[in-house]
Amino acid sequence: MGVVEIITEAGVARADLDGDGATVRFLLVLTHGAGGSVEAPDVLAVRDAAVGLGGMVARVTQPYRVRGARAPGSAVRQDAAWVEIVTALRELAPSLPFVQGGRSNGARVACRTAVAVGARAVIALAFPLHPPGRADAPSRVEELRAARAGGAVVLVVSGERDLFGIPDSGDADRIVIVPRETHALRGHRAEIAAAVTGWLPTVL
Repeated sequence: MGVVEIITEAGVARADLDGDGATVRFLLVLTHGAGGSVEAPDVLAVRDAAVGLGGMVARVTQPYRVRGARAPGSAVRQDAAWVEIVTALRELAPSLPFVQGGRSNGARVACRTAVAVGARAVIALAFPLHPPGRADAPSRVEELRAARAGGAVVLVVSGERDLFGIPDSGDADRIVIVPRETHALRGHRAEIAAAVTGWLPTVL
């Protein structure tokens, strides 16, 4: 479907659009990890699953990545830009169910902003509970719980060997653990897509 640019207070964001606009049933907006891209294998797996279910998928490169930075900076500024991005993208399908998601840091953004943007559900890929190997550090699990408390249904997909931690079953509506996978979720693309394909229709 092409690429659109969205101007935010934090700079320009870019959204790669996929899906059949004539028959679209829902909108899914996805984003990358802190230093990653929207070409990450797990992000593409979710894209494939959603398009197969009749979704319009927007894979968003956030402003800091468009300008070449690897670190997202202030969470407050990142979240504010995300709300602007989603508000613009929802105009493409204003009457359809809306879902958002992301991997790692992008999953945190999707959870933190779920209530503000009115997301029906959140797909959290490799949600990072703590810095790698630092289970003693303060947990970020409240971000997951806040999305659920606000009414969003949350799917978590994590690798069995994720050093950033794996949420407990009570922290999300469904948790899928991919065997032998790390935080990167680089392999098992078919399994990740299948998890989304089996779950997404239940929340639309």
